[in-house]
Amino acid sequence: MKALISVDMEGISGIVHSSETNPERYDYQRGRELMTAEANAVIEGVLDAEPTADVLVADAHGTFRNLLPEQLDRRARLVRGKPRALNMLAGLDEETDAALFVGYHVRAGEGPGVLAHTMNGEILDVRVTGRPLGEIGLNAAMAGHLGVPVVLLSGDDAACAEAADLIPEAVTVPVKEALGMAAAVTLHPEEARDRLRRAAADAVSRRTEIPPLALTGPLDVEVDLASPHTIDLATLVPGVSRTAGARTVAFTAPDYGTAYRLILLLAQLATIRPA
Repeated sequence: MKALISVDMEGISGIVHSSETNPERYDYQRGRELMTAEANAVIEGVLDAEPTADVLVADAHGTFRNLLPEQLDRRARLVRGKPRALNMLAGLDEETDAALFVGYHVRAGEGPGVLAHTMNGEILDVRVTGRPLGEIGLNAAMAGHLGVPVVLLSGDDAACAEAADLIPEAVTVPVKEALGMAAAVTLHPEEARDRLRRAAADAVSRRTEIPPLALTGPLDVEVDLASPHTIDLATLVPGVSRTAGARTVAFTAPDYGTAYRLILLLAQLATIRPA
């Protein structure tokens, strides 16, 4: 049995502010320790259910260099650094039996949700065949494109609700109740880890009962971008066009894998600033 654990940071218990998620801010080291501890709890849960499982952990926040390798459970392998194929899902393939999303957050514009955004904050919204998707939906659909079910998601209550709407059968673990963008009522980290370990074991045990999120092509995709400069760059990509209005570009993809990679490219273009 092979499992991929994708670990973001904003949805970790105890974390409510960007000072805990930004490498340039004073409280980041503490955030890294909390993130690594929750990853370990989920690794333990997977191995409680499947002692011989091959467990990959994808560091999926920001630089993708946040989890502390020396503190991670030695039974798992760590995927870190960027750029890399499949971004937050690096290591996922058709041989993977289950994906688990840890520390995820609600999409941009929704909430209240702790540190809500989509990708790098330059993407305001993504709509696939008219359905708004944030990181939860975009990544779950990519897993589904490879036939892999997302069996568990943890984060604040808003993120868990978003996941339940997309994948009702998946196990969700709310580790905090969002009060706003930078405020929450949070579980004690040790209590959150206990719940995550139990939930991960349960989710992996029920993986055959949880269907992958499959979006079949062709797919019409619209992306709302924050910067006019990014829109100008996006229209240089073959097949991407500017739509009516100031912020939206659109394209049609033959399948979800193509759509996902193009969305990742648009997010990367959004990091380029005018000369």
